[in-house]
Amino acid sequence: MELLRNAYSNSSDEEEEPKRLKSSHTSSYPPKPYLPSPSPSLILPGSYVSKRQRASSSSSISTTTTISSSQSSSFTLSGSISEADIPHKIVALLKSKAKGHQNLNSIPDKLSATLSGHTRAVNAIHWSSTHAHLLASAGMDNAVFIWNVWSNDKKKACALNFHNAAVKDVKWSQQGHFLLSCGYDCTSRLIDVEKGMETQVFREDQIVGVIKFHPDNSSLFLSGGSKGHIKLWDIRTDKAVHNYNRNLGSILDVEFTTNGKQFISSSDVSGSNISENSIIVWDVSRQVPLSNQVYVEAYTCPCIRSHPFDPVFVAQSNGNYVAIFSTTPPYRLNKYKRYENHGVSGFPIKCNFSLDGKKLASGSSDGSIYLYDYQSSKVLKKIKAFNQACMDIAFHPVLPNVIASCSWDGNILVFE
Repeated sequence: MELLRNAYSNSSDEEEEPKRLKSSHTSSYPPKPYLPSPSPSLILPGSYVSKRQRASSSSSISTTTTISSSQSSSFTLSGSISEADIPHKIVALLKSKAKGHQNLNSIPDKLSATLSGHTRAVNAIHWSSTHAHLLASAGMDNAVFIWNVWSNDKKKACALNFHNAAVKDVKWSQQGHFLLSCGYDCTSRLIDVEKGMETQVFREDQIVGVIKFHPDNSSLFLSGGSKGHIKLWDIRTDKAVHNYNRNLGSILDVEFTTNGKQFISSSDVSGSNISENSIIVWDVSRQVPLSNQVYVEAYTCPCIRSHPFDPVFVAQSNGNYVAIFSTTPPYRLNKYKRYENHGVSGFPIKCNFSLDGKKLASGSSDGSIYLYDYQSSKVLKKIKAFNQACMDIAFHPVLPNVIASCSWDGNILVFE
């Protein structure tokens, strides 16, 4: 437990000291224009935007800041983000999009790359889907690193030091080299990695712990934070177009359903005597909860993930298991299937599905990666990766037998 307190304490951070996640048995720019024309409220792809809506949007007060290129000094280039220095075999595999890949059902077991550079815990990692040789990592050392994983030269391509406090989450946009990150400086920041420029800053009155792009519209993203506020931001208008408020505890994770019409939130209930609101399913456009009694066990759930194909989602529970739920009403918990044997122990440990949805991987407080069969929930393989907790797991978006992982000790390992 002392490890958690030490890693989350930051003398340079003037915000309230972040508390660790715990279980409770009593409760538990781009330069404008970036994307298509602006929309002041959630406009899913193909929706009409009236002149009145556009006028209302232009008269609103923006809560974001446009950044000048003179501030790009927080960008440090140490390698290359291009594919030029990657072995031809790897480039060919990346270009193939893994069609007809013979190792689709293989299980990663061989260490492929060791990525060292963070000086404190790594909270999150994310592969780029458009430039699949690049991996982003977010650290408690206030830094976001971009890794050219298979480079023959320097694997750490660049360091992004735009945040002035610990970085909690990082996500690649589906459009080019744009990267979104958030953290304890109460901001989410959009960065053009190719130009080394911070292009937009989205400011809040809370520590921002999680961000998630809309699956069908990368100009929209969700953010959730320490005061329990969830916002839907539109990059095109620099504004929060929807607010989802329900007097929640700190937001631990948000996840869209595969159709993008609903999202699921997880909040901290450890300080409460009730587990209501631990997991909520929301209607994206109407800003209303569809169900707030999805998970009634008295544990916090630091991670929510939707299955890529089936109408289900899973929740990492501080009860040391992953629970599985339906994404269709009444969003019922499957009481007969759960993914067990790994440990959570109060760490914000994440899990993820494989490309084909047939495997579920989870980090663990014992430093291991656990690979489960999605259908049977049996452990397929345990990989001892780190000496400290394994925090996040990311299956590669093209190569089905490649998986990245990060640790509380600051290291990142890629297996194949």
